[in-house]
Amino acid sequence: MAENIKQKIEDLRTELHQHNYSYYIEDAAIISDFEFDVKLKELQELEKDHPEFYDDNSPTLRVGGAVTKNFPTVRHQFRMYSLDNSYNFEDLEDWEKRIIKTIDDPVEFVAELKYDGASISVLYENGKLTEGVTRGDGFSGDEITANVRTISEIPLTLKGDYPERFFMRGEIFLTRKNFDKINKRREEEGLDLFMNPRNTASGSLKMQDSAEVRKRGLTAVLYQYIADETPAETHWELLEKARSWGFKVSAQAKLCSSLAEVKEFITYWDEHRHELPFEIDGIVLKVNSIRQQAKLGYTAKSPRWAMAYKFKAEKVETELKTVTYQVGRTGAITPVANLKPVLLAGTTVKRATLHNEDIIKKLGLHEHDFVYVEKGGEIIPKIVGVNLEKRNPENREIKYITHCPECGTELIKTADQAVHFCPNDLHCPPQVVGRMIHYVSRKALNIENLGSETIEQLYREKLVENPADLYALTKSQLLPLERMAERSAQNIIDGIEKSKEIPFEKVLFGIGIKHVGETVAKKLAKNFESFEELQHATVEQLIQIEDIGGKIAESIVLFFQNPENLLMLERLKSYGVQVERGESTEKLLSTKLENRTFLFTGKLSLFTREAAEDMVEKHGGRNISAVSANLNYLVVGEKAGSKLKKAKDLGSIEILDEQQFLDLIG
Repeated sequence: MAENIKQKIEDLRTELHQHNYSYYIEDAAIISDFEFDVKLKELQELEKDHPEFYDDNSPTLRVGGAVTKNFPTVRHQFRMYSLDNSYNFEDLEDWEKRIIKTIDDPVEFVAELKYDGASISVLYENGKLTEGVTRGDGFSGDEITANVRTISEIPLTLKGDYPERFFMRGEIFLTRKNFDKINKRREEEGLDLFMNPRNTASGSLKMQDSAEVRKRGLTAVLYQYIADETPAETHWELLEKARSWGFKVSAQAKLCSSLAEVKEFITYWDEHRHELPFEIDGIVLKVNSIRQQAKLGYTAKSPRWAMAYKFKAEKVETELKTVTYQVGRTGAITPVANLKPVLLAGTTVKRATLHNEDIIKKLGLHEHDFVYVEKGGEIIPKIVGVNLEKRNPENREIKYITHCPECGTELIKTADQAVHFCPNDLHCPPQVVGRMIHYVSRKALNIENLGSETIEQLYREKLVENPADLYALTKSQLLPLERMAERSAQNIIDGIEKSKEIPFEKVLFGIGIKHVGETVAKKLAKNFESFEELQHATVEQLIQIEDIGGKIAESIVLFFQNPENLLMLERLKSYGVQVERGESTEKLLSTKLENRTFLFTGKLSLFTREAAEDMVEKHGGRNISAVSANLNYLVVGEKAGSKLKKAKDLGSIEILDEQQFLDLIG
């Protein structure tokens, strides 16, 4: 009986894998979506009743469901290099000349679309997907296997004559259609819209719930085979083999026998790229022969056998209608150009950022000017010039505002900054709402079901004006709000109650002290046990903490000098919010570094500074912020400067590179 059930499960898995391959790789559905869903549900029920036949590459895992609290860092067995960029055909001709100097034989090129997404490396062992890792810094990335499994274009099991162990590199991206769907859904939920498909795809890969990742509708294309041994003589053959094993490879890739053919390919896609259902920002060119690739080798950063051709930003002319001003969460004022709608890079542009007063002065903008607009990096529209021939001499020059457009407070601008600020941070409506939205956000207090639209409603109804007001809310106050049902109101109350368990460091980040980001909040929480202790810290004490300079220190001191902020913190404490550091629940991994002090300097490539300091503490050591006689070890990355020189001058400090540090802790 058990054997029959096992066979049934395996047959269903094989059949569903084949249907996925037909639908996503060959674009030829064999059965209807309804029939597919019936078979998938049958398999889900069988797997639920018979967990002994679990397979982490089952088609049922495509729907997600695994929750990952932390994404472990994995070192790439084969480094993920970046590509050198070219912006004109002369650059490509120079690249070809360098190749010909090294390679005597004729050279072929493979031209591929440069997808605008997030790079990924996927490991296959014995025909099964076993690991998915982000590019990271090229040396190490985040292991996001559960999320990668939800992407239908990435096969869970392979078919045909595939190698025993290899990596496939590729790009994960969002189609324009799916990106628009996501933003439409967010708009309906009162959430901020995402800026562009690329960043949305990258952010989606780091979501903790793989079921939510699945809902995003990510897609993928695989373009590079990596292993100790290569089962083909050319890159083109490898792409064909990858397709036969079940991978989605680019249908637009072309084998070119000369640079002239490459140029034709580039010219065609520069003109037709907006007809594609996804975004590209250029063309990738690779030497076809694997033997020639090996001979050309690598520079410190890039393969010599590959080059990226980046498309120039498109530029159009349109009329400037008005300039309006937005107030951000921190009080920063951003001028926005409102334009006569114009088609640019496949989308209709109505607005463009002007950044600050200096940009407006540099452009010399006048009312109703005809301006040139382009998309910086193919994403954010910006004004790059003015057609002076079309200017009406009677139109007035645009003068930057002197008072906040929201609350009327006179703006300030410090000498070292280009941006104007509204100083009325506690009562200027966008700043109040922005601070509240920040407080409830995932990286801060993580209060679910409280979106920006609900926060704005609460503020308009005068129910909240600072984070402490949230804890006084009742269900009866929430129910009259627009589109608020009984269950939604209860979920909000429950979420607010649950936020009282959030640790001190996240509360410290959430209260929105200017210039205090997530990393600085963590460092403050390590050095001060409570808001009460931090309240009495001086600028001199604060700047002793690494990564805290004079500007941040002064901002912290000013925050605690304001009586309204102190009252808010007192109220948070009275409601049970964590306003002091709790006992650490993390266990030491070892005491190898006990009684020893460390400082990291320079650009680190094997780990982030935060991760390094975490390792020190987990092995019993202590991090300090300056080179002094109290320092035992200085760990140096690239371009280490004054700290390294001072350590050498002292002579008593042991200097380690990153690998030596890792060896020290084993």
